Amino acid sequence: MDQSMLAAIQEAAQSQVFSVWFLIGTALVFWMQAGFAMVETGFTRAKNAANIIMKNLMDFCLGTPMFALIGFSLMMSENYLFGVIGRPDLQIFTNYENFPWESFVFNLVFCATAATIVSGAMAERTKFSAYCIYSIVISAVVYPIEAGWIWNGSGWLAKLGFIDFAGSAAIHTVGGLCALIGAAMVGPRLGKYTKDESGKIKVHAIPGHSITLGALGCFILWFGWYGFNGAAATQQDGIGGLASIFVTTTLAPAVATVVTMCVTWIKNGKPDVSMSLNGSLAGLVAITAGCAQTDALGSIIIGAVAGVLVVVAVEFIDLKLHIDDPVGAVAVHLVNGVWGTLACGLFSVHTGLFYGHGFKQLGIQFLGIAAVLLWTGVTITIAYLLIKKFHGLRVSEEEEIMGLDRMEHGIESSYADFAPVVHSYEFAESKPEQVSGSKLGEGKSKAPANAKFTKVVIVTRPTKFETLKSAMNSIGVTGMTVTSVMGCGIQKGANEYYRGVPIEINLLPKIKVEIVVSKVPVEAVVETAKQALYTGHIGDGKIFTYDVTNIVKVRTGEEGFDALQD
Repeated sequence: MDQSMLAAIQEAAQSQVFSVWFLIGTALVFWMQAGFAMVETGFTRAKNAANIIMKNLMDFCLGTPMFALIGFSLMMSENYLFGVIGRPDLQIFTNYENFPWESFVFNLVFCATAATIVSGAMAERTKFSAYCIYSIVISAVVYPIEAGWIWNGSGWLAKLGFIDFAGSAAIHTVGGLCALIGAAMVGPRLGKYTKDESGKIKVHAIPGHSITLGALGCFILWFGWYGFNGAAATQQDGIGGLASIFVTTTLAPAVATVVTMCVTWIKNGKPDVSMSLNGSLAGLVAITAGCAQTDALGSIIIGAVAGVLVVVAVEFIDLKLHIDDPVGAVAVHLVNGVWGTLACGLFSVHTGLFYGHGFKQLGIQFLGIAAVLLWTGVTITIAYLLIKKFHGLRVSEEEEIMGLDRMEHGIESSYADFAPVVHSYEFAESKPEQVSGSKLGEGKSKAPANAKFTKVVIVTRPTKFETLKSAMNSIGVTGMTVTSVMGCGIQKGANEYYRGVPIEINLLPKIKVEIVVSKVPVEAVVETAKQALYTGHIGDGKIFTYDVTNIVKVRTGEEGFDALQD
């Protein structure tokens, strides 16, 4: 076998490898829908969790047929008009043998990503039906046209040499701007902003219900991002080019997360968890445009700037603009999408300003991002205005207060075990023994004359429970009811920060221990509890005593003193 034939075989094999990787990367991008769903669910309240999931599901399921019918043709048609727009041709239905199936499914999952960014920013107060209409519009028209300018070889930005390898501009800037306009137009959640007596607007933090889900979503997105950025690597880039994309896609978010952590730590006194998760996503968004043309140092700088920008932008949008964005979508995707696009003009090793290639690339990046912002801003504003006028964007106050899970989807709670309803169950395996009248009071009562029953309620720090339990056991008290509660005394609670906004915590975590005694003297219980709980600092707790008129043991029917005995 001669060398030319061997080289041809190797080239064909490498081509097959990259074709397979292209489709694997496409699947990874689809998996990012789950990541967005988890981030948005975790950063919002539990009463809207199912609504968030439904919106993320319908982003893809409504967007897919719309992209097939019209979006893909507008974006990638070979009959591209004036470098601006493709001509709808419906070849997906008529040209089975020659249709570019790989390109279609790859661009489809990217389209779904752009659409789903809006979900979190408009969460908890937007009509589900209105959101479905928005998903159709962005998938059919808004995203495909501007993305064609960038990724169709006949597009005018592509011909200029505009750099957006995986979508900082085409996807994240577009989704982020749609989120900003949508959040502003639908208005803030009830109670988010209020006015004090002087008329000054006061911002209130509304924490999400599950930081765990938010973190899971962040890790899913980071994992999927290797396909998001890496799937477009070609055979010409080789394995080394693909590996370099993986490196930049790792360095930028890692550095961004560290910087965000440090900024919030210095600013608020404690590292902010949810903001650090946003920092990871901000670094990923920022490196997306230049991941294939940036070296390690460039990606570190891009990530570091993103880590600062996300904190500044989240707080500016919330505290200054008073636009309610529960998940930080605008700061993550719009602000850092723009930053990542412009950074290509600075850090591209082939054409960037900082690598000795002048201002030309930076100028092209400015022109491109301005065009994308203008197109998206105009079209999506028109779409929102039409939806608002003829259909309505926002749910009623009652629906918002009750929660969209219940009011829009008929789900009492997305967490069934915690639903505020009581179910009755019947078990055929066994029946409890009935307590007959003859058994009530059967046998001689152990009660001393004039027995007294006292309920002792102790409220104290959760960390003191084990000490208190051991102390009670030592004096013969074994029965107790323990509840996790919130409360405060003279210490007035503590102030913390959530995403840069002070949380007025007037209530602190406590435990409430309830004990009913008769045989054990109440004085002994109180004194033992005081000794077990005392530290000399505010927050040791309170002890309350109450007279109890009677006790009934359900299993045996015993009452009074006897009901408290083993």
